[in-house]
Amino acid sequence: MADVIGRLAPSPTGALHLGNARSFLLAWLSARQQYGKLLLRIEDIDSPRVKPWAREQTLADLRWLGLDWDWGPDVKGPHASYIQTERWQRYRSVLEQLASDGAIYPCSCSRREVTEAASAPHESSASPLQLLEGNVYPGTCRSKQPNEEAGEFAWRWCFDSGESSWIDAVLGKQTANPESQLGDFVIGKSDGTPAYQLAVVVDDFDMGVTEIVRGSDLVPSTYRQLAILKHLGWPLPTYCHVPLMVGPDGRRLAKRHGDTRLSYFRELGFQPQVLVGYLAWTLGLQQRPEALEPDALIGTLDWQKISAAPTVFCLEEFLNSFARG
Repeated sequence: MADVIGRLAPSPTGALHLGNARSFLLAWLSARQQYGKLLLRIEDIDSPRVKPWAREQTLADLRWLGLDWDWGPDVKGPHASYIQTERWQRYRSVLEQLASDGAIYPCSCSRREVTEAASAPHESSASPLQLLEGNVYPGTCRSKQPNEEAGEFAWRWCFDSGESSWIDAVLGKQTANPESQLGDFVIGKSDGTPAYQLAVVVDDFDMGVTEIVRGSDLVPSTYRQLAILKHLGWPLPTYCHVPLMVGPDGRRLAKRHGDTRLSYFRELGFQPQVLVGYLAWTLGLQQRPEALEPDALIGTLDWQKISAAPTVFCLEEFLNSFARG
């Protein structure tokens, strides 16, 4: 199974928190358990939200947790560059190909969508896919041809009608009608700047990624990315959408639930093995939240045994438990 290639793909828009760490731990564990390779890619095309300090802190946090990678911005590999903002020309060439194919069309309907398209969307913490009533793009510009739009505009993907499905390693079979449930989505700007959905597809293909591990809130993105992959005739990776960590209110973990940054726990004096053991316990990889190194988990991962239900995290209870030893 040496041909397995996984990836860690952090966005330097802020500090890593426990939810990020859990997904990255699983991605690392899966690749290592299969004797595969793991790359680290910096997804920094979301320029307005990128923090200058976040890239180095992210790498430091991951190393502190005990995770490593075979290729990345700090480790030479066969598919460099591993930084998205150094790959603009490649994205532009694929965008031009899609326009030539008629798979995308020019649209000037929503400036907000164009602005947000560089970010990975997080549609829902309660359900992997919901009918987004009132928010599905109605196809206003579908009939436009590439030369009909002047000035700034967005390129929007044109979904085919009908169902799309795939088998997720954690969630099982996933089926939806992307055209009616998600709607055509922004894939790039008129100047060739890519949206998140295009950039990650191109990166994963170019870098030979065979397995994608990420939070279940990104299930809707999989339908979008599968459509691009199938159109281009590129191989389809295995998808593993892991349950989110949510607060006591059932909403995805955020600042409103307290400080869950890895750097915060470091400042409190936590040992990384404590967090690794706790995260492994929340996933059912060990019976008790006992401290351990990531290497000790190799051989314990069985995707079919991981619950698809979110994990409720209460910072106060967690800190009190730590204080009790």
